Amino acid sequence: MSYDKDAHAIIDGVGGADNIVSAYHCITRLRFTLRDNTKADAAALTAVPTVVGVNDTGGQYQVIIGDKVPDVFAALAKAEPRLGSETAAAGPKQKLSQRFFDFIGGVFAPLLPAIAGAGLLKGILALLSFAGWIDPGSNTYLVLSAIGDAVFFLLPVLVAMTAARKLGANQYVAVAIAGVLIYPALVTALASGDPVDFLGLPVTPTTYSYTVIPSLLAIYLMSWVERGLNRIIPRVVRMMVVPLITLVVVVPITLLLLGPLGSFVGSGISGGINWALENGGPLAGVVIGALLPLIIMTGMHYALVPFILTNLAQTGADKFLPLTYVQTFATSGAALGVAIRAKSKTLKSLAFSTAFTGLMGVTEPALYGLVVPLRRPLIATMLGSAAGGAISLGFGVNAYVLAGNGGIPGLPGLVGETFGWALVGIVVAFVLATVLTLVLGFDESAYAASASVAPEQADASSTTTDQAADAGEAVEVVSPAAGEIVPLSTVPDRVFADGVMGQGVAVRPTASDIVAPVSGTVVALFPTHHAFGVRTDAGVEVLVHVGIDTVALEGRGFTAHIAQGDRVVAGQHVLTVDFDEVGKTKDTSVIVVITEAAGRELRATRTGMTSLASPLFTMQAITEEAAR
Repeated sequence: MSYDKDAHAIIDGVGGADNIVSAYHCITRLRFTLRDNTKADAAALTAVPTVVGVNDTGGQYQVIIGDKVPDVFAALAKAEPRLGSETAAAGPKQKLSQRFFDFIGGVFAPLLPAIAGAGLLKGILALLSFAGWIDPGSNTYLVLSAIGDAVFFLLPVLVAMTAARKLGANQYVAVAIAGVLIYPALVTALASGDPVDFLGLPVTPTTYSYTVIPSLLAIYLMSWVERGLNRIIPRVVRMMVVPLITLVVVVPITLLLLGPLGSFVGSGISGGINWALENGGPLAGVVIGALLPLIIMTGMHYALVPFILTNLAQTGADKFLPLTYVQTFATSGAALGVAIRAKSKTLKSLAFSTAFTGLMGVTEPALYGLVVPLRRPLIATMLGSAAGGAISLGFGVNAYVLAGNGGIPGLPGLVGETFGWALVGIVVAFVLATVLTLVLGFDESAYAASASVAPEQADASSTTTDQAADAGEAVEVVSPAAGEIVPLSTVPDRVFADGVMGQGVAVRPTASDIVAPVSGTVVALFPTHHAFGVRTDAGVEVLVHVGIDTVALEGRGFTAHIAQGDRVVAGQHVLTVDFDEVGKTKDTSVIVVITEAAGRELRATRTGMTSLASPLFTMQAITEEAAR
């Protein structure tokens, strides 16, 4: 469904593009900072089909959309490109370090499927060649090698595309800029040894294929140039003039300055990292291995992807990648230890499933769903990873391709001279983490009582939801927080209080844990972790919004233990909230509303005090008699 018309109407309704200073969205509404709030036309805005209300807070003008707000914001960014950077869409300004890691992750995460597929193919080719099952001089090998190598050769172009998307710049102009860096005639001229100049200025002979930093620097400059030109070039000629000026400004600066600088910086940092990996020995393996689970959790590992790719391109091997395998198997081992020792059937089932997905290379469910909440398995993971890291760096283990998967499917990426020691490190990490988890134990109550303080209730909640999906039975919604249940009308936010977002209740919390209100799939988790939505198998969607206007806290006081797309059970620990910190500036009401009822109506709402994961209300199927 297209929201282009709605986006243009919203822009006009808030006083036009020139009246917008900035805009971003939270989980339910567009949030505008306007030059003059009096220019906004509330009547015109509420007449827009996707708008369900407006709220003028003085400092911020809010246009309430509901669960379609990401799609509407995307259309808004399309209509007014300067609002389209994903940083703006994610909320208030982040700290510099947060912005850096968010940017790096946003650039490389979309490329991982292509890198993983091509990398695994290269690993399989290496395995087939090592076993003598394919002739490296054959045409078949040549074609397969080209398939596996093309994505890495074209990295400057691919990185330009994702960086432009992340920065809100024109992706196709970005591709054109990066394409110049690997343009065959220019590459040949630079490699010939003869001087190449532009307007009399020397162009440094540098090879840009397989690199990423020069392209990142170029597109970062492009985003500023394009943004500035969009402000001053009349709209009627903007489509042609802005790309023209952007190309003729950014490409020469890249060839003369940014490209050589990026190559130098990339090689220098890669050299420093490699020196530590080469000379640190087992001690470096212990330190890096122990810290790697924490590095993975914060997303800081994405910052090393450019240097890993540089190593693979220049030397054909990398020593950091094997440590990620060690971490993956250590996390899986800890999850297996939880599965073996757990008494709760729900926790045992979850642990077995996350151990399996970890072995397949996806450790986030185990990390966020088990290892971190249970705490002691995190210690076991870090110690197992440290031991495996010591073996890996102690015996100089190498990875030869970026397989994009640190589990069993990615093992071909380690095939080579050090493959045997790579397997030893992995096995030691897995076994040690499993044994240490069994020895150290864990407190299952830290798993948010897994359902209504008793594990058995979590099983019941899950069963109820499954049955509801089949028979249209009532869906029970449990309290996401411990505290006092209050009517939604008492919440100091008109959008929720008037029921614009749907029926529900609020809880004034007395403890820091927030749990899933129903069993199902996490369909929304806002980057600042102040709100999330869960859809049951029966199609009922429940929104939990912690606090009022808490998006402005930029995530301070909120810790998420889930990710969008995860499966959760009712009562599963999903957030930890420092309500003392939040309460200093914001109302702390935990709001629970039904955004999609799926043929059901809210009934049997409880009042008074509630404990964590106790029944809150039910969503009962609407019968024909009730409908009449």
